[in-house]
Amino acid sequence: MRTLTQAVLLAGMVLWAWPLPAQQQSCSNYSIIIGSPEDKLMLAVNGTDDPNAKVAALEKFGQDHPGSKYAPCVEELLTKNYVKLKEYDKAIAAGQKAIAASHMEVSFLEDLLQAYIGGGNASADAFDLIAKAAPQIKAEMRVFTKLNEDPAKVAQAKESALKQAKSDTDYMVYAFLNLFPRVTDPNQRIKFLDQFSQTYPEVAKEHTADFDYRYAVAYAQINQPDKADDYAEKAIAADPNNIDALNLVAYDYAFRVPAKRSTAVEDAKKVLAVIPTVKKPDGMSNDQFNIQQNNQEGMANLTLGYIDLVRNASSHRVAGAVRELAKAAPLLSADPELQGQAYYLLGFSYETLYPAQHREAYAALKQAVKIPSSTQAKARELLARVSYVLH
Repeated sequence: MRTLTQAVLLAGMVLWAWPLPAQQQSCSNYSIIIGSPEDKLMLAVNGTDDPNAKVAALEKFGQDHPGSKYAPCVEELLTKNYVKLKEYDKAIAAGQKAIAASHMEVSFLEDLLQAYIGGGNASADAFDLIAKAAPQIKAEMRVFTKLNEDPAKVAQAKESALKQAKSDTDYMVYAFLNLFPRVTDPNQRIKFLDQFSQTYPEVAKEHTADFDYRYAVAYAQINQPDKADDYAEKAIAADPNNIDALNLVAYDYAFRVPAKRSTAVEDAKKVLAVIPTVKKPDGMSNDQFNIQQNNQEGMANLTLGYIDLVRNASSHRVAGAVRELAKAAPLLSADPELQGQAYYLLGFSYETLYPAQHREAYAALKQAVKIPSSTQAKARELLARVSYVLH
């Protein structure tokens, strides 16, 4: 809950910043009559630090007073305490009841979003909450003053309100970035990116490289490669060392746009140059970081190996392809599609050499046929031919 000075300095007030929607209600300004059931409830809730005891009192009030006007506030409190107990589904159910009654305080929205994050629930409802929070954050920046109010106090209150708004906005970014990777439908991903960019335009602008890359991946997943490349290029323009975007566009140019293979080579080499300088993000384990680094390096090697193969296959001078693909294949264990492709192309490259290296091709193709990928059938076919030659 915000401190009073972050919302109000004194009564008899002049509004500063954005108005609160008229239909919206807030538990912080709900009047409770002394001795009323609501008063007794809050005495019980505030009289203990045990979330189980708080929940018990709140649930009993809900059962005994189903028609109370205080019911949405009860649901808000249930949300907070269910989150503490890690009963995330119950927290979400209670929170959505409060939302339906137009209770929208930002601190409450953050509690409810924590339930979605903790429960791994990346539903549209969660992203709608993030969007709804944007105007509410602005509304809660308001500072009330009266005539002849001390300017220093007014300035202090405004500064405090701005800091709180920044903190609240940062939380919404945190919630979005935690929930977004759990969304599996690329069309939904594009929808949520659009929604966030429209409601938090300054944030989206500040993180343009990250958001453009996420757009690129989503468009690649729905088979719109031109759009994917456009967004990846935007991400690279915003952050020339964006390894993920560099790899994505380099790979696509290598396999789909022959005219841009020179650009693909430059981008893939840039990836390999930048990888050693990347620092492990906070909160990421060493194992996770190593897997990520290996995958990025392997993808760049795969791109370079494939381009060398298609450029030099007719002359059988594909030692460069063999070298790059032999590096790529073991590094890509986290991505079966790319690893299967790398082993298949490695086997193909060994067969393309003159003279062909059948035993090395056989070993690579044996690996390729074990890995589910779009090249598995081709690998099986080529393996049969190589096996016939060897035996």
